Amino acid sequence: MDKKIKKIYVPMTETAFYILLSLKTPRYGYLIMQYIEKLTKGRIKMGAGTLYGGLSKMQKDGLIEIVKVEDKRKIYQITELGNELLNIEKARIRELYRNAEGTDDQ
Repeated sequence: MDKKIKKIYVPMTETAFYILLSLKTPRYGYLIMQYIEKLTKGRIKMGAGTLYGGLSKMQKDGLIEIVKVEDKRKIYQITELGNELLNIEKARIRELYRNAEGTDDQ
């Protein structure tokens, strides 16, 4: 893995995390926004500018790819590199959670 790409994405922003997570299944923009809103129980309502800016950057960096175009809708999916970064971030979050649970709040 390119160290530069890893440095850019780890630790990952919540936006990047949820975009990559949503693209484990191929989706187009509006479906990505709906999925993230549903997954976070409405806590995150991603705007179109944020989403499409993130998609463009991630595609350029090789984390996602367009797998199909239907009725002018670009359908994206996570790549192997994106999956690898997502797994690194999930492990980092698990470690944070474990460490937080293992300390006394004094």
